Amino acid sequence: MGFVKTLLPVGDALARILERVEALPTERVKLADAAGRVNAAAVVSPVDVPPFQSSSMDGYAVRAADLPGVFTIVGRAAAGRPATMAVGAREAIEISTGAVVPEGADTVVPVERVEVRLDEVTILDSAPLRDNIRGAGGDAPVGSNLLAAGELLTPARLGALAACGIESVVVHRRPHVTVVVTGTELRPPGETLEPGQIYESNGVMLAALMGAAGATVVRLAATEDTEEAHAASLEEALASDVVVTSGGVSVGPHDLVRHVQARLGVEEVFWGVAMRPGKPLAFGCRGKTLVFGLPGNPVSALVGCLLFVRPALLALTGHPDPAPPFRPGTLVAAVPQRPERDDFVRARVTWSEEGALVEPIIGQESHMIARTTAADSLVWIPRGPDVLAAGSSVRFLSL
Repeated sequence: MGFVKTLLPVGDALARILERVEALPTERVKLADAAGRVNAAAVVSPVDVPPFQSSSMDGYAVRAADLPGVFTIVGRAAAGRPATMAVGAREAIEISTGAVVPEGADTVVPVERVEVRLDEVTILDSAPLRDNIRGAGGDAPVGSNLLAAGELLTPARLGALAACGIESVVVHRRPHVTVVVTGTELRPPGETLEPGQIYESNGVMLAALMGAAGATVVRLAATEDTEEAHAASLEEALASDVVVTSGGVSVGPHDLVRHVQARLGVEEVFWGVAMRPGKPLAFGCRGKTLVFGLPGNPVSALVGCLLFVRPALLALTGHPDPAPPFRPGTLVAAVPQRPERDDFVRARVTWSEEGALVEPIIGQESHMIARTTAADSLVWIPRGPDVLAAGSSVRFLSL
């Protein structure tokens, strides 16, 4: 397949990926299972919220025309326990917050503004009509629009749906992802290493990243560097919505992933992105299955997953804005630029009155995953001929 001659800019690579993504089919799920997912159909309220006139205060329900004066207490109303009698002239019903406003009453006087003696209450001030009364449907009238298709189901939105009596929503189903990690030298954590072997770390890291993006992830055992082993693992993986491989996408004699994928009918959309780390990243499709080939170095795999795989997963779920949410910050220390590639530098963020201050950590090599424990962000250093000076404006992605 040859060496990479032209590297795609990061933005162009993401655009080519998202062009190939179609939102997955929909399913109906209970609200308890819908957090963080994307609503796929418009939702209207089937009821008035609140469904009746209710008191917004603890106090006394009276007729505003009778104020001020002395009122006879003729009953009590609590949330879930409406009063059984109506309010007449110079009568009051003690009422709790959220209780139904009794018939005949048209205002509620807070308990702090009254004097109570036995079965009478004295109210010294007048009050406006409907004071401290919540109207039926004041929050959401029956038939009102609650959510449009494509809106993220946040905790507050789930609460709103529950308040309207809605028990389930239509969402795009979760993407099914299979992770294929390649390398004869890889062993699971916990085993004793033989000479030349290393612990496999990318599988658990990638699965955690993609699970947090809403995917259902299956990890296959590490695949040996033979065409037969690659073909078996990849054919199994290609039954998923998304395949993510780690390792084997460069140009060495044991980099077999792209060759075997081509044998299996995967159309390669691009190979090579103008970025560091993660340059030899590949993306392709077989039918509607998206296939990502990430480099084997752990930090390269991490960056590639954050910048390209995660946005694709969000787009599959119908997310309205799947692109990585970079935020503005200010660089604390100077960083050298590269003339042909953008750098994604691990850093720590602190906050000042001026905003986010971004400081690169020590140890930026693509194999240094342990150093990443000191970082909480990824900083985009654009390509250039010089050095990006301290105080420069940058964009960062939270880790």
